[in-house]
Amino acid sequence: MKRLLLFLILLAPSAHAASLHVRDADTIVVDGTPVRLNGVDAPELGTRSGQDAKRWMVNYLRGKSISCDLNGERTHDRWVGVCYADGQDIGAAVIAAGHALDCRRYSGGRYRHLETAAAKSRLRRADYCR
Repeated sequence: MKRLLLFLILLAPSAHAASLHVRDADTIVVDGTPVRLNGVDAPELGTRSGQDAKRWMVNYLRGKSISCDLNGERTHDRWVGVCYADGQDIGAAVIAAGHALDCRRYSGGRYRHLETAAAKSRLRRADYCR
């Protein structure tokens, strides 16, 4: 399995500062590389829940060191992987915060225990995650 690590140290002095952009609650762009968070089912941006989830993600990641462990797969223009903010799994954090659900088809159920009752009642699970 091909593995690639991406690192982003925010606010660290260097000649080249890496960048972070949050597309939505399940896709981030680290130094120009789009990464789809493996096993995370987040609401679409066209919904209020999607906008709330993106806002939460932006605030959660602000000022943190980001690393991603990519699995070598791609979906659309994105690499797929598990990313960490200061060593904490970002997918686990967004699900535990109630802004996304576990996509067991891709996670193997690794995040299922973190789903909140409120998120399960409010968010629609994507068909491909069932």
